[in-house]
Amino acid sequence: MTAPRVVVLGATSAIAEATARLYAAEGAHILLAGRRGDRLEAIAADLTARGAAACHTRALDLADPGDVMARLGEMAEALGGVDYVLLAYGVLGEQGAAEQDPARARSIIQVNFSSAAEWALAAAALLERQRRGTLVALSSVAGDRGRKTNYVYGAAKGGLTVLMQGIAHRLAACGARAVVLKAGFVDTPMTDAFDKRGPLWAKPERIARIARRAADRGGPVVYAPAFWYWIMLVLRLLPSAIFHRLSI
Repeated sequence: MTAPRVVVLGATSAIAEATARLYAAEGAHILLAGRRGDRLEAIAADLTARGAAACHTRALDLADPGDVMARLGEMAEALGGVDYVLLAYGVLGEQGAAEQDPARARSIIQVNFSSAAEWALAAAALLERQRRGTLVALSSVAGDRGRKTNYVYGAAKGGLTVLMQGIAHRLAACGARAVVLKAGFVDTPMTDAFDKRGPLWAKPERIARIARRAADRGGPVVYAPAFWYWIMLVLRLLPSAIFHRLSI
């Protein structure tokens, strides 16, 4: 088997970096894209030391993507083709601030849905032309049902989930794949303000292992970890009269 060729969008996120390490151990050719050039170079050096055959970097603001078709095409050309695209950037934002300031809400939606949708659609077009490869996008269980504590973020992630399901349906006929990974609570810098005690919290490395497996097999929607499927099923099925009494 040839070494995989991987584009990581949002490569400085904790989950993206942990997943890239798994690809590096397979001798992959990896291209890392994100805003912080210095951090990308440090990650690239680490991945090379872990076994990556080659590691390229592209410093750019993924939330303000410009011509995504051209940019992703250039990334694919640098790798000589693409086997996997990992879309793994996002921002939690502050729900209270978003409720009072439409610009804050717009920013959360732009990062988590609008720009992510542009990259996902560009990746879908690329994989469709190749007739092979997998797009994995990191979403969230927050998109399963709107809750007062994070519904702006949840709405953006819910939109990304539906988009990815549509892309998976589109690509099924050509041999390429799309997977949306619906993560629960993950111990990352984005969740530093949270109390992380309890069994529901996962480390980035655990989510990375799930993402890597999902890239090669499984359905178009994957809960990470799997127990979140059952938790969110219960929340989705709760009658509004009960749900509205909960402070979640």
